Amino acid sequence: MLQRGLSAGITIYAPAIIMSTILGWDLKLLNFIMGTVVVIYTVSGGTKAVNVTHKQQMFVIMAGMFFAFFTIINLLPGDIGLTKALDIARISGKMNALDFSIDPNNRYTFWSGITGGFFLALSYFGTDQSQVQRYLSAKDEKQSRVGLIMNGLLKVPMQFFILLCGVMLFVFFQFNKAPVFFNTSVVDELKTTVQKEKVIAAENQLAQIVDQRTKVLLAEEIDGSALQKLNQDEKVVRNEVKEMIATEMPNRETNDKDYVFIHFVLSFLPTGLIGLLLAVIFSAAMSSTASELNALASTTTMDLYRRNFNKGATDDQCVRATRIFTVMWGCIAVAFACFGTLFDNLIQFVNIVGSIFYGTVLGIFLSGFFFKQIRSNAVFIAAIITQLSIIAIFKADIVSYLWLNVIGRRRLGN
Repeated sequence: MLQRGLSAGITIYAPAIIMSTILGWDLKLLNFIMGTVVVIYTVSGGTKAVNVTHKQQMFVIMAGMFFAFFTIINLLPGDIGLTKALDIARISGKMNALDFSIDPNNRYTFWSGITGGFFLALSYFGTDQSQVQRYLSAKDEKQSRVGLIMNGLLKVPMQFFILLCGVMLFVFFQFNKAPVFFNTSVVDELKTTVQKEKVIAAENQLAQIVDQRTKVLLAEEIDGSALQKLNQDEKVVRNEVKEMIATEMPNRETNDKDYVFIHFVLSFLPTGLIGLLLAVIFSAAMSSTASELNALASTTTMDLYRRNFNKGATDDQCVRATRIFTVMWGCIAVAFACFGTLFDNLIQFVNIVGSIFYGTVLGIFLSGFFFKQIRSNAVFIAAIITQLSIIAIFKADIVSYLWLNVIGRRRLGN
């Protein structure tokens, strides 16, 4: 439950970053506003409100991503179509979808995906109340099965398409000038320090790199080594600016990956599409947050409140308790969001948090299904030992985080 509360905080934190960039407001204030909005409609409408808004948000997300994708393609130079754009991405190392290496420290490989990813998905869609509540609220078993199948049929292609949009965005910025640091408000602030001249010099150097790279990319045959050299030069310039930020503004985040898409939306899209794309981001965030808060409140009511504090609670009392717990978990999620930090990116952070806990949770459920002779206290003790072991392995950075799902399940099973 704490893990899901943390995940809810991350999904509040993500859109708050966007609003902070657009409006220049304090990030913690925006965390509070975003959390309050989600709590209000989740408390007032419960599971039904979450389900109805999910359908609307899904439509907005898909429509917005299609608009973004085709806008990126249309903004590329005339000679650059989808095929050549994918070729540029391949030369730049952005199309390495399958890595068959067996190095356990390599974060994303075919083996970590097919094993760790399998157990992560099995635990998420099979044991996580934010997903299971959808099956439980279906009219019958057949509808539950259809809902689960549609999760796979829609979620996998949607995530593939989102990743493809990311690849196209990378290609877009191969041709177009980008800021030396995508959180431009930080760059503006850096220019008020003694580093102003160095920042301006870095911007000019980056502009020259983009010009040279454009000539390489528009040539009849792309020189792969020249392209990789220019991309490496760009990385050096960006790292120099990040070092200036770390020196002059130590309280500022030096990871700007989650600002790339925001910069593209605000700088290159027509006004109407900007609103649509912002709606996409808010819809995705609010959809995830509402599911998690509703699931946390339901679980707290049924597994803690009704079982331990009010065994004879009526349905009306349980509904009131659920609303109170929704507000409580909303406050906890906002608190997590306020103390959040940017990892390599937010999607990765969510999966890391899930991987730390999901292996143990799945092991508990599998023990309950297949080993009836094991007593609950033994499973509980094993879960505590397993969870502490997983946290120790993660802190020691022994293996990629996806393997934690496999390790957690196996340790508890043993």
